[in-house]
Formats: sequence, structure tokens, C-alpha cells
Amino acid sequence: MTQPDDTVTLARASQAASAIRSILLHVEADPEAEPRLHAAVDLARRLDAILIGVGAEMSQSLGVTDPFGVLGAEWMVELQRLVLDNLKRAEATFHAKAAGLTTQWLALEAVPAPAIAALSRGADLIIAGGAPLRFTDDYRVAQTAELVLLSGCPVLVVPPEGGRLRGEAVVVAWKDTRESRRAVADSMPFLQAAEEVVVQEVCDKDAFGDAEGRTFSVVENLKRHGVTARAKVTIADPDHAAGELKRTARQLDADLIVAGGYGHSRLGEWVFGGVTRSLLQEPQGYVLLSH
Repeated sequence: MTQPDDTVTLARASQAASAIRSILLHVEADPEAEPRLHAAVDLARRLDAILIGVGAEMSQSLGVTDPFGVLGAEWMVELQRLVLDNLKRAEATFHAKAAGLTTQWLALEAVPAPAIAALSRGADLIIAGGAPLRFTDDYRVAQTAELVLLSGCPVLVVPPEGGRLRGEAVVVAWKDTRESRRAVADSMPFLQAAEEVVVQEVCDKDAFGDAEGRTFSVVENLKRHGVTARAKVTIADPDHAAGELKRTARQLDADLIVAGGYGHSRLGEWVFGGVTRSLLQEPQGYVLLSH
């Protein structure tokens, strides 16, 4: 697929502008999280949307063995100072990178993911990701899984290396579930702005006929909304579904995959299963998730 000039890109993006008027993201002081901020700034500029930056973190309560209570108090004061310093640095980074945009800034001493999920009541889209995929501190970092499962808002996940979302071609990962229906509805602004959309279901050979009917129905409805779409059914082991979706994305030069977010809390840890986890753990582009 040929690269469009900025005029064409802006023209397509304007189709989504009326639907996405506010973008919400967690802003961290850590430079490794800057790809998320860069992606949010770029998208907000193209859509002429308000960008809501949230600085949120808190110190974790720690038990310190000290019979006089002095060491514990000094330690907690230092942790509190670090939190406030991080929030100030996050605010400075946000205003510097988002200069020229309509913005709003909020600083909260709170666990990030639940706080941002609550604030999503005033936003159309959450932007997450854009940082190395590794163990993180839930008191400082908003986990993508938790944002998807708690917010009720579409979450656009930026790949760790960042980069601009072109959205010329999009792959919709179809599974006949509530989450997939929600994902298609939530991603409609991006689907309408794309040049090509493929609705793909991966199934075993016994389910091929039913899958054809399901994807055809989705495509017909998308066409009613002005989306250039086609259906694709791939026979493969369900365990290989994520790989098949990524293969289609590479063939189309698509940098966005839309999917329902399937997950649960396991002993207090928010986790994804199956296709969703694979798409996030080995990303090759952006992923839009709804739950």
C-alpha cells in the first residue's frame, strides 16, 4: 500500500473527528513511556480533540521494622516526596509535548488504573501502552488489562516503540461474542476512516460455513456505515488465531487490529487470555480493545 501525503491522511482522519472529541491517557515521568504521549499528541492534533493528561501514582504502604517508629516515618516522607516530584515532572513533560493543543491536566495521588478508569466517564478514548512490556509497579503504572476491563471505554494500545497510527488498513478480529460487537461499534470512527477493513474469523474446518455467515453479516452492516470492508475466514487451530490475524495485517500493511478484550482477575492480578494476550505480548502495531 502506498504512503499517502499528509493532506490525504488528515482528510481521512477528519471523518473520525466528530466521534472522538476527547482522549485520555496516563502520563508518566519515565522517558520510556514517552511513545504513548507522542502517539496521543499526534492523534489529538489530527482529530482536533481535547487531550486529557492524568498524572497518577501513590506510594505503597510498607512495613518497616523499627521499635521507635523513626525510620518508618522518614521512609514514608521520602516516598511521598518522590511521588510529588514524579507528578510534577509528568506535568512538565505533558505541557511541553502537548503545546498548541487543547488540554486538561489532572494530578492524583492514587493507584493509576482504577483512577483513570473512573475518569474515562469524561472521555471517548483511552490511550495505553507505549512502554516496554515487562513487570511494572501497579502503584505507578496503569496496566492495560485493568484499563480495558474496568473502564467500559475503548482502549487504543500503542506498541512499545510508538510510531504514528496511519489506520489506512484495519483488521477486525471477529469472534461471535459481546466483546467483539462492542469493539466493532467502538472502533467505527477508525473503520470509517480506513481505506480497507478485513473482518477475520479463525476457526476449525467444521465451523467454516457458520463463520462465513457471521463475518458476511458484520461486513454488510459495516458497509451500511460507509466502511470499505470484506470478510475473511481462516481455517486454523484456535491457538494460532493471533498469528493468523497478524499475518493478515502484514499482508495488508495494516497497523491497527481491533479486538474484543477477554480477561479476568486472577488472585488480584488483571490478566488477558488467548488471542488478546498474544496481540499485546508480541505487538506489531496498534491494537484497539473493548470489553
